Amino acid sequence: MTPRTEAFLSRVQERGEYDTRHEAERAARVVLALLGAHLVGRERAELAARLPETYALILLNPLPAEEPLTAERFVRATAAWIPGATEQTATWDVGAVLSAVSDAAGRELTDRILLQLPPGYDLLFGLPQPT
Repeated sequence: MTPRTEAFLSRVQERGEYDTRHEAERAARVVLALLGAHLVGRERAELAARLPETYALILLNPLPAEEPLTAERFVRATAAWIPGATEQTATWDVGAVLSAVSDAAGRELTDRILLQLPPGYDLLFGLPQPT
């Protein structure tokens, strides 16, 4: 595992309070596969360049989304892909991964990513927008 991958997974594991690296890795793979299906163009390419290679490839090669998922449906989809997950645990998983993604991306890119997503994703990234 590269130092970059190790650092990213450490952030996910710490934020998700996972007992094992495997749990952090599983959450990262699922959330990034779903996120990649919702991002296009320059933002997706820039984000991929700031992630460890393993996760960049997952982000760049997602299953195509038929329609943009609301933040709530994104959490439900995450729960469906993680064995034994509930909406509550999936919310935790999504927050752990997307906050680490936001750190890797930086605020300016994260703001541009949020413009591509339906309302409510700011909370999933841990960046509530002022009202």
